Amino acid sequence: MNKKYIPNPSDLTDIVLPDELTQLTEAIAANVHEVWAAGRIKEGWKHGPERSDSLKTHPCLVPYDELPESEKQYDRETAMNTLKLIVKLGYRIS
Repeated sequence: MNKKYIPNPSDLTDIVLPDELTQLTEAIAANVHEVWAAGRIKEGWKHGPERSDSLKTHPCLVPYDELPESEKQYDRETAMNTLKLIVKLGYRIS
């Protein structure tokens, strides 16, 4: 099976979240980071000044509030897209 993989994420451009869901973004983003960090640490990774797959070090193995803004934004986008997909699929968060 040598078929080339072409990602096809759901089109979420038509979804506008209500304010109460938008407010969840930061909490979800922080949890996304915590889940990622816990997985890395479980695999033997530790904090280091730069990412090294051979040494298993990563500079983002720090608490969420210590992340660079660019890394926080990545997590926020993941959270926002997750919330938008939930709404697009017809689910309600109450």
